[in-house]
Amino acid sequence: MSDHGTVARQHRVTVPAPGCLIALLAPIVAVLIAALVLIVMHHRQQRANERNESEALNRTAALARSYARDVLAAPNGFPDREAVRGIAERHDGRLISYARSERSLTTTVRFFGEYKDTSMFGVSYFRTHRCYSIVLRKEAE
Repeated sequence: MSDHGTVARQHRVTVPAPGCLIALLAPIVAVLIAALVLIVMHHRQQRANERNESEALNRTAALARSYARDVLAAPNGFPDREAVRGIAERHDGRLISYARSERSLTTTVRFFGEYKDTSMFGVSYFRTHRCYSIVLRKEAE
């Protein structure tokens, strides 16, 4: 009571209980942890997807080398267009152009490689391709 017989107003600062602070901060911390986990997972998936695509492109290069060996191994010199088309198809390729002369054979072939791309929403399969122009000459290594 004050000197005049009235109730005096008291100004007190209240501090929330520690349990109350934890209850307020826990959801915020949980959301931050979940966001961090999602960011790390996304980064790892991106790296794996880039690695898968790179491996698929390396497989197309191996297919091109194998195709060139098979064309060179054909009997009686350079094969005709249909034989080259068949060799390309056996190596997951598509013949784009064919030019043959007495001393050389020039072909352009598109080779395809498949790879899988993963995300949080599932797995997708993609096809990548590369075109290779291959020039084969008689009496050349």
